[in-house]
Amino acid sequence: MKLEHIAYIGLGSNLGNRVSNIKKAVKLLKIKQEIRVEKTSSLYETEPEGYKNQPKFINAVTRIKTILKPHKLLSKCKDIEKKLKRKRTKRWGPRIIDLDILMYDSIKVKSKRLVLPHPRMNKRKFVLEPLKEVLKDK
Repeated sequence: MKLEHIAYIGLGSNLGNRVSNIKKAVKLLKIKQEIRVEKTSSLYETEPEGYKNQPKFINAVTRIKTILKPHKLLSKCKDIEKKLKRKRTKRWGPRIIDLDILMYDSIKVKSKRLVLPHPRMNKRKFVLEPLKEVLKDK
C-alpha cells in the first residue's frame, strides 16, 4: 500500500494529563494501517484562545503520509478524539484532545465538515511554531 498524500495534523489538550493525551493521540495515529506518522513536533505549552477562562494547552503538529482522502482522514481523527473521551461542551472550550487537519497536500477543500487549509492556522502561533518545526526537514 503506497502512502501518497502528505497531511499535517494539529493536536491540542488542556485537560487531564495533557502530555500523555497528545502522546496517546499520536500513538493511535501510528497504529492506523492507512497512516504513517513521519514526524511530530516538540510539545508547546500555550495560552488558550477564544474562551480564555480555561487551563493552558499543550500543542503539537504531526506530519503524516496517508492513502486516506481528506474526509476519511477527518473521520479517523474524530474516532481518535472519541476513543480518548473528548466531550464537546463549549466552542473553543477545554478539551482532553483535539485533532485538526491543517493541510492536506496542496489542495483546498470547503465543505460543511472540513475546510483546508485550516482557515485560522495562519493566525495561531500555537499552530505555526510546531508546524514550522515539522516542515523544516521535509
